[in-house]
Amino acid sequence: MQSAIEIFLDSVKEICPDISDEYLLYFASKVSVQELNKKEYFVHADKVQKSIGFITKGLVRAYFIDPDGDEKTVGFYAEGDYATHYPAFIAQKPSRYFIQCLEPTSLICLSFENQQLLYKYSPFFERYGRIVAEEVLKAQQNRIESFIFETPEERYLNFMQSNSALFNRISLSHLCSFLGIERQSLTRIRQRIAH
Repeated sequence: MQSAIEIFLDSVKEICPDISDEYLLYFASKVSVQELNKKEYFVHADKVQKSIGFITKGLVRAYFIDPDGDEKTVGFYAEGDYATHYPAFIAQKPSRYFIQCLEPTSLICLSFENQQLLYKYSPFFERYGRIVAEEVLKAQQNRIESFIFETPEERYLNFMQSNSALFNRISLSHLCSFLGIERQSLTRIRQRIAH
């Protein structure tokens, strides 16, 4: 079975195919592996996120607690995704979100200090960081625009299409929270689609 570090380095090579083995070994020397159990937290709201986490196994969700005390899910991140509140991470300011494991999860963690060190070390690492940041930004923009331009049914259908592998790994209450709809509304949407 492939180790977590090897999975991570393969993802780096996908983004930067010209990166040398020497640079990959240097990158590997700057990361650590963190194993978390279901319900454990990778990020706590109101705390500074010290490391960005690349998920090699498992599933996490990002959420905040609204003024009424309700949890509002803003994202699900699985294998190959980064678990982060990236704007707070790069500013080293407290996050507004919790990132909690929905399954036992393995993460490759890169501290903010080591990220900055890698950026100075080689343009390969800067390029990798830029592409990761662009992917995070695109995902956030897609989420924002889904609430502006799509109906709840369209949000549900798009989620099913782009995240079909996650569907049986998340609870209906978390899915409803993510889609911004009540459970009864989701039931009606699913019945309409079934007919």
